[in-house]
Amino acid sequence: MYAFFCRSTRLFAAALVLLLSVLVPAAANAAGATVTVAQGVDTSTLDPHLSNDTPTTNIVDNIFDSLLRRDNNMQLQPALAAEYRQIDPLTWEFTCREDVFFHNGEPFDANAAKFSIERVLDPAFKSPQASRIQAIKTVEAIDARTLRITTELPYPLLPAQLATIAMVPPDYLRRLGSRGFAQAPVGTGPFKFKEWQKDEQVVLEANPSYYRGAPQIARAIFRPIPETATRIAELKTGAVDLVVNVPPHQVKSVEAVQGLTVRTAPSGRIVFLILTTTEGGPLADPRVRRALNYAIDKKAIIDALLEGYGKELSIPMPADTFGVDQALKPYPYNPQKAKQLLAEAGYPNGFPIAFESPSGRYLMDKDVAQAVQGFLQAVGVTPEFEILEWGVFVNKLYQHSGALIMLLGWGSSTFDADGYLYGLLRTGQLSAYHSDPSLDQLLDAARTETDAVKREALYKKAQKKIYDDSPIIPLYQQIDIYAASEHLVWQPRADERILIYEMGVK
Repeated sequence: MYAFFCRSTRLFAAALVLLLSVLVPAAANAAGATVTVAQGVDTSTLDPHLSNDTPTTNIVDNIFDSLLRRDNNMQLQPALAAEYRQIDPLTWEFTCREDVFFHNGEPFDANAAKFSIERVLDPAFKSPQASRIQAIKTVEAIDARTLRITTELPYPLLPAQLATIAMVPPDYLRRLGSRGFAQAPVGTGPFKFKEWQKDEQVVLEANPSYYRGAPQIARAIFRPIPETATRIAELKTGAVDLVVNVPPHQVKSVEAVQGLTVRTAPSGRIVFLILTTTEGGPLADPRVRRALNYAIDKKAIIDALLEGYGKELSIPMPADTFGVDQALKPYPYNPQKAKQLLAEAGYPNGFPIAFESPSGRYLMDKDVAQAVQGFLQAVGVTPEFEILEWGVFVNKLYQHSGALIMLLGWGSSTFDADGYLYGLLRTGQLSAYHSDPSLDQLLDAARTETDAVKREALYKKAQKKIYDDSPIIPLYQQIDIYAASEHLVWQPRADERILIYEMGVK
C-alpha cells in the first residue's frame, strides 16, 4: 500500500509510475495523508505506564500527553501544565490547562494528573517508570486546575521526569482495568488509537480537537519489521515512509534511490552489556567483570560493524551528559590483560555463561552481540548465546529472569547522569542487576543535591566506582540512522522520539 495517498488519478498515476520501476510514490497533499513507520519490533504494550522501551514510547507518545514536553532542541515546554513553579525546595505546583479532554470526552484536570502520577508510583503496579519519580512524597489536587507535588528530599529533576509520565483518564481506566486499557488506550494526544494487530501494525487516527491544533497527518501506522533488509525494501517500494535503525552498510544504497533520504542524529541511547553480579558465580568477582571489559574491542565493533556510527564509551552514559567524568577513558582492548585477570580470579580456563540479545530492537544488535560473543570466546569465556524476540527479552529483563549477560540499550530524556545511573545501578530498581550500598549512597545524594557543582562531584565519585567495578560494560553511544521518503517533512531528535504531530508531507 502507499503510505501517502490521494484519490482517483493521483493514485492511478502513482501505481503507473511504480510499474515503470520508479521506486518511491509521488507526494500527496498533507490533508488526508497517512504516514507509515517501520520499527524493528512490535510494541510491548499500549499502556504508557508499563514500558520503558523506545518502540513502545514512539507509539504511545502520539496518543498521550504529559504535564510538560521537550521540543526538538530538548528544552522543556508547557504541555498539559500551562505553567509550573517551585514553591520551596520540596514543593512544586503545576497549573493544568483548561478545556482539555481525553479522546473519550473525559475532562483532563488536576485529579487526572494526580491519578496518573500515583498509578506509576504504586508499588503493586510495578511500573518500570517508577524510579523516575520515586522522590515524590505526596500528590494533591488543590482544585481542578492546581496540582501540588511534595518530594521527600529536594529533587531538581522533577520537571524533567514529569515530561516522561503520560496522563491517563481515571474513570475510563478504572472501568476497563489495566489489562483492558492496554488494549484500548485513551489519551489527550494528537492521535487516537484505532487498532493493534499484534506483530502486524498499530493504527492511529488524527485527533481534530487536539488542544495544540489538529495534526497535519490524518493517519499513522507503525509496523514492526524485524529484518532490516525487509524494512529497507518496503521503503523502496513506498510501502513505508520512515525506517529506523538503518544498517550503516545500507546507507549508500538508500541514498542512491531517487526520492529517498538518509537522516542521522547523535542519540542519547547507549548500548552495553548488563551483568548480573548478585547471584554469585564468576560475575560476582570484579576482576572477572574487568576482564570482560578488556576482552571486547569496542572500537573494532564501531569501525567494522557500525562503520563509524557510534562513539566509544568509558562509562554507561553519553559524553555530553551532565555529570559525566571526562577524565575516565574507555577500557582498552587487551585480551592478555583479560586472561591475566581471569586467572587471578580462579578461572584460568574461562567458564561458560548465558548471554542473550534482542534482534531488531537496536542498530545491528544481533551482529554486535555475535561480535561480543567472539571476543569473549577468544579469552576462554564461552557464552551460551541466545537471540530473543523483543517482547520476550524485555519481559525477562523486568522479571530478572534473563541471562547473566544481556545486550541492552538505554536512553534518558533528562540528559543528566541520574537518568542513566540510577535506574541501572541503584539497588532495587527494576532494571538494576547490581547492588553496592556505597554506590547507592552516592546516587541518592546526587539525586537530591540542588547545587550543580556538588551534584557533579558526587556523580564523578559514583562513576569511579562504576568504572573500577565494571557491573556494566559500556560499548558505544548510538548514532541513529533513519531512511525516509523525501516527501516526509521530519527531522530526527536526540531522544529518538518519532512524533507524528511534528511531521508533514510535501
